[in-house]
Amino acid sequence: MPKMKTNAFKNKLFLKYPASWWKNMWREALPSGNGTIGASVYGAIKEETILLNHKDLWHWGRKDALPDVSHTLEETRKLMSEGKYFDASWNLTNAVKETGYATRLASKLPLGDISLNMPCTQAFRKYRRSVDMETGEVQVAWQDGGAALARKLFVSRTDQMVVYEISSADNAVEGEFLLRLHRTDGSTTSDKYKELESTVEVKAEGSYLYYAATSDEGKDFGIVLRLVSDGGTIRQEGDKLQFAGSNRVMALAKVFVQSDRSTEWPRLYEELSRIGKTYTQLLDEHVKEHQRLFHSASLNLFGDQDHSYNEELLLQAYDGEAPVSLIEKMWAYGRYLFISGTAPEGQPFGMYGLWPGDYRLVWCHNMANQNVQMMYWHALVGGLEELMPALVRYYEGMMDDFRDNARKLYGCRGIYIPAGTTPGTGVPNQIVPVIMNWTGAAGWLARHYYDYYLYTGDREFLVGKVLPFMKEVALFYEDFIHLDEDGSVLYYPSVSPENTPLNFMPTDGRPLAHPMPTTINATMDLAILKELLTYLIEGSREAGLYLEEIPKWTAMLQRIPAYRVNEDGAIREWMHSDFDDRYEHRHLSHIYPVFPGQECTRETEPDLFKAFETAVKRRLIGAQSGWSLATMSNIYARLGDGNRALECLDILARSCLLSNLFTLHNDWRNMGICMNMNEAPIQLDAAMGVISAVQEMLLYVSPTLVKLLPAVPDKWVRGEYAGLRFCTGTVTVAWDRAEGKLSACLSASRDTAITLKLPEWMDRYDADGQDITEAPAVWGKGYYELKLKAGETVTITGIKE
Repeated sequence: MPKMKTNAFKNKLFLKYPASWWKNMWREALPSGNGTIGASVYGAIKEETILLNHKDLWHWGRKDALPDVSHTLEETRKLMSEGKYFDASWNLTNAVKETGYATRLASKLPLGDISLNMPCTQAFRKYRRSVDMETGEVQVAWQDGGAALARKLFVSRTDQMVVYEISSADNAVEGEFLLRLHRTDGSTTSDKYKELESTVEVKAEGSYLYYAATSDEGKDFGIVLRLVSDGGTIRQEGDKLQFAGSNRVMALAKVFVQSDRSTEWPRLYEELSRIGKTYTQLLDEHVKEHQRLFHSASLNLFGDQDHSYNEELLLQAYDGEAPVSLIEKMWAYGRYLFISGTAPEGQPFGMYGLWPGDYRLVWCHNMANQNVQMMYWHALVGGLEELMPALVRYYEGMMDDFRDNARKLYGCRGIYIPAGTTPGTGVPNQIVPVIMNWTGAAGWLARHYYDYYLYTGDREFLVGKVLPFMKEVALFYEDFIHLDEDGSVLYYPSVSPENTPLNFMPTDGRPLAHPMPTTINATMDLAILKELLTYLIEGSREAGLYLEEIPKWTAMLQRIPAYRVNEDGAIREWMHSDFDDRYEHRHLSHIYPVFPGQECTRETEPDLFKAFETAVKRRLIGAQSGWSLATMSNIYARLGDGNRALECLDILARSCLLSNLFTLHNDWRNMGICMNMNEAPIQLDAAMGVISAVQEMLLYVSPTLVKLLPAVPDKWVRGEYAGLRFCTGTVTVAWDRAEGKLSACLSASRDTAITLKLPEWMDRYDADGQDITEAPAVWGKGYYELKLKAGETVTITGIKE
């Protein structure tokens, strides 16, 4: 297999224009991070801001004791049986509200700003800014008259600090540093913000700056910055540090949270004072660890515009098709954000990553009715499994809340996970029917737990984490599900996030977000239940655990009714006949058995698979959002339609993509592509969804079936990837359809027995000089049986005759 080709531009973003989202320029900042600390670089030449964030810094939340309203379940079901669906929808929600319960999710709290001010003697020329995804380094460069200047920054993984250098090869640099509470155009007039502002303390001593403030929990957070000048002068001016007379100045900044400034300031001073390394030495040490993660997988689609500026690539996307180089960069950039925004011992990757810039953000929490799961779809196939335990640890830390929820809301054993959570707040918080009546979050998250086991083979994790979690989810279902007179599962109340059946939508055009989402037997709820029981039975047999429970779970599984098809030939979103399908919606929850689930495939159930495909094609583009376009791309890839999958990414690129390639919930310009919302909040779940969509086009993986290049768009005539994972190994592929070439190398990390589907555009395949064994012709042409021992490798070559 040839070595992956690369160039100096492929994994870099270049921009000619500074961050320019009026008053909220952090939205278009260039990000760096180490999974714990995030730095957003924005501003321009005269004044540059480095916004710092920390994974554990949150504020303005409230956690009340949940009242016991478990009596409402039978009331709700009685109302539904009488056809009083609107009343039933609000029954639980109103009961909770009437107690005065007022839990509120926290929001990320920006840690503070490093502010740099530099004089400008002449009008700037050749302004450029960039981020190197292979190193995590952000750079700003320009010319001032005849002098070339540059500013560089990265967040060190090895030293847990921000490293920032200002240099000029032509002249001495000068300017001043200041630490301050983060400035934004939102929330700054509120009493809560003024209270925060009153706790701020800043000072300068020698070559050090100190900053601290106190959160609403009574704990301090802050920054200590050391300024190092190569032969120049450093002068204190009030609470600022001024520098001059050197061609190179370096700032080193360390942060603290949830502590006390009186102990943290001296500690960080001591740590910073002992650092005697240069910028280059510090960067080299950091890069080794950063690149280990970033290069766990690689992709080359041979786009010919890797050197182009983001602005140029986006202008081409606005014409209708995203350049191949833009798609490559979006895949790589999403991975860069992920490895920079979470860590094995950190918080799960969030909507804003480690780069939020307001004090009360829209949808800053972890939302598990799509968004959390979507941000991890790519991780295992992309070789980033070591970052997944953060997700498990996060939810594991709130299990007592989840058990309390199940008991007090529904009178059930086991766990109920509310859709929205923030650290330490696992109780219900969004007190509306569309959230309160949805019980599928725990079951959906269980898929991620089990997939992690399938890819790692970690039996200790299976026994100690996965199966106990899944058993608690199953306990809830045992108590919650009802049986109809035929003995089939009747799942109610039931919600298909976040849709309302068409026949319950307002007829007067009122803009209500979720008029009546509470139904019976939403397809997604039953799909999650079926998947959970299937994996729990399979995993328990594998581990020799809970064997006495398996007959009960098997009986439950057998009572789940079959999916239903409507008069349009599409899978019904609600299996109960009282609820009509509504196609004008962004969620595609009922497609779960095809994606992200794997229950229904073209190979196993072709007719049913076609009905799911019909349901997807009937979804209206005008009702979509940034994240749903990425979801739809994944689904089309799973359907084998690479051209439609790529088209979804084209639409995303021209509607919900900022110049720094941050993805948005919606098009802020209201161009008619997707739903309109004035805030247009950043939602990096779409950026994560792009990674997964590209990988789904290139590789399909289940424990027993692997498909190479299952949905390659016509536009991707040639390409190569390396390091993508199937459950028991890695795969590298190179193809050129114009020349009729294809080669693949599969390496087994554990014993492997799979069916391998190879592209049909080759006449035959040779495996290391031997014909590979064709699978039984049940599924058609191109399926082969492959068995490898741990450590074995097979190279497969396509042959055109």
